[in-house]
Amino acid sequence: MAAGGCRAWRVVPGDGDWELAGMLPSSSCGARVGTPSPRTEEASMPVKDEYAEDSSDEEDIRNTVGNVPLEWYDDFPHVGYDLDGRRIYKPLRSQDELDQFLDKMDNPDYWRTVQDRTTGHGMRLTDEQVALVRRLQRGQFGDVSFDPYEPAVDFFSGDLMIHPVTNRPADKRSFIPSLVEKEKVSRMVHAIKMGWIQPRRPRDHTPSFYDLWAQEDPNAVLGRHKMHVPAPKLALPGHAESYNPPPEYLPSEEERLAWEQQEPDERKLGFLPRSFPSLRAVPAYGRFIQERFERCLDLYLCPRQRKMRVNVDPEELIPKLPRPRDLQPFPTCQALVYRGHSDLVRCLSVSPGGQWLASGSDDGSVRLWEVATARCMRTVPVGAVVRSVAWNPQPTTCLVAVAVEDAVLLLNPALGDRLAVGSTDQLLSAFTQPQEPAAQPARWLEASEEERRVGLRLRICHGQPVTQVTWHGRGDYMAVVLAAPGHTQVLIHQLSRRRSQSPFRRSHGQVQRVAFHPGRPFLLVASQRSIRLYHLLRQELTKKLMPNCKWVSSLAVHPAGDNVICGSYDSKLVWFDLDLSTKPYRVLRHHKKALRAVAFHPRYPLFASGSDDGSVIVCHGRVYSDLLQNPLLVPVKVLKGHSTTRDLGVLDVAFHPTQPWVFSSGADGTICLFT
Repeated sequence: MAAGGCRAWRVVPGDGDWELAGMLPSSSCGARVGTPSPRTEEASMPVKDEYAEDSSDEEDIRNTVGNVPLEWYDDFPHVGYDLDGRRIYKPLRSQDELDQFLDKMDNPDYWRTVQDRTTGHGMRLTDEQVALVRRLQRGQFGDVSFDPYEPAVDFFSGDLMIHPVTNRPADKRSFIPSLVEKEKVSRMVHAIKMGWIQPRRPRDHTPSFYDLWAQEDPNAVLGRHKMHVPAPKLALPGHAESYNPPPEYLPSEEERLAWEQQEPDERKLGFLPRSFPSLRAVPAYGRFIQERFERCLDLYLCPRQRKMRVNVDPEELIPKLPRPRDLQPFPTCQALVYRGHSDLVRCLSVSPGGQWLASGSDDGSVRLWEVATARCMRTVPVGAVVRSVAWNPQPTTCLVAVAVEDAVLLLNPALGDRLAVGSTDQLLSAFTQPQEPAAQPARWLEASEEERRVGLRLRICHGQPVTQVTWHGRGDYMAVVLAAPGHTQVLIHQLSRRRSQSPFRRSHGQVQRVAFHPGRPFLLVASQRSIRLYHLLRQELTKKLMPNCKWVSSLAVHPAGDNVICGSYDSKLVWFDLDLSTKPYRVLRHHKKALRAVAFHPRYPLFASGSDDGSVIVCHGRVYSDLLQNPLLVPVKVLKGHSTTRDLGVLDVAFHPTQPWVFSSGADGTICLFT
């Protein structure tokens, strides 16, 4: 190399080694690569810059930002600057996770490619670099030629040398006591005298365990455990445990056989008394070790604690309820008995005005009574068992629905106001049959002339036995329960248009009772184990009440619509608060046998339940307008007026619409009025 010149090298990556691409002479070390030199032969010729058109991705790109955190460039498109001051842009990351996975599968050098944080480009590690990384991962030295186990050369050899390594004279402080150490020792002595520094105490090598029954002093035990009660002592032996007991304590052969046949826990004594001539003839007790072991278990496994006795007045445990005379009016005594049916009376219904009473019996007749006099006004023979009777709730409509076998009969009893009787017949006769009648799950049939004389106006045939019929509050719709499997157990009939429809598509069990909500478009359907509340306009299930009963038998809705009661065959009356929960608010178990009917009074805060025990229990159930106050449920009276026949008692109950009176029908064929 000539003096005053310098070399410019271009380093390109080779196959595992670094190669020198070339050397260019220059007049000064600061000259740029490719700059023409006047002292060369090619001074007059233009020199082409070989980097100007180099589009290789492997060119030497150096980031010159220095010791600057690279996080500062996170929000910029570049990552730094090169030697010429140009921006080094971040590579475009157009690959998603799928492309990266395919690149990982196809590229054999994917595992040795790393990313340079200063430039953002990927770098392929050479074999030497990979070997260096693997040596560092194994905890070895990076240099291959370094031998960590080469023999060490001692600085001091084992041979005796003539000249010492150093001949420096000893310092004066090596043989004169140190004043600094003297001051430290004096301070420590002063601290020990003042008690600031405590000497180390010798360790106690005594074992940490102790004998559990070493001390029998109860005061010592109570010192450790305040509520500890000492173990009871063993009972002293009696005459039966003597080696020579009296003759009356010795068992006979029958007593010995009976003792052996008994269970060990049932034996009065755990051994059989025996007689020996002397104490030397007594053998070893066979169950000695077992009894001692059980005694030890009783001592440390059976907990004993002293409990303070709480003196509670039994009167305080009884909830404070208002006196029944403060909750009047409610029915208290039997006023009238309606006699005339020859078989059990299954159902009752009172007219909206409270003047008439309709009853259905197993003798195949429907009787219409005057409430005030217990006089039978009319008897309508229907020829079969009457399952349900329901009076139309509209005062201007004189109509009674009767469920007989597979049909619902609409009767006009022709009682009371003649205008109401005439308007009812006019309403039924105003219907015109459509030209193309639609398919319906029930058939509407007009009554014959002979049937119209009895009072029958319409007959709705279903093809399945009808168990219940109930009216909507407006008097135009009625719901019918059929004793049939499937989704057609409940049908809804419209009287004005004579249309029938099945509101459900599938069944959720055998339907027992249905009831309309008094103020909202809801239908309550009671199955054996649950009560479902359906919204008829939205056609959806709103709530599902769980009464926790084995078999629901009856259902009633409060006049306000926020509370529901149901009776069951397992003698439970369940009260639900619809605004509170789907679980029962209160479960009443006042009856001894199955409940057959429950009812709410339309005006007074009363509800009643009839049971097979022949009694009617009237309860006070006040519902407050304040939502934060729970309903008040108080049983006020037990009414008995029916005798039990064929294990059946009260079959139906109904309240008078305006007076605090309750009607009950029984299996003895009578109807009682309690006032």
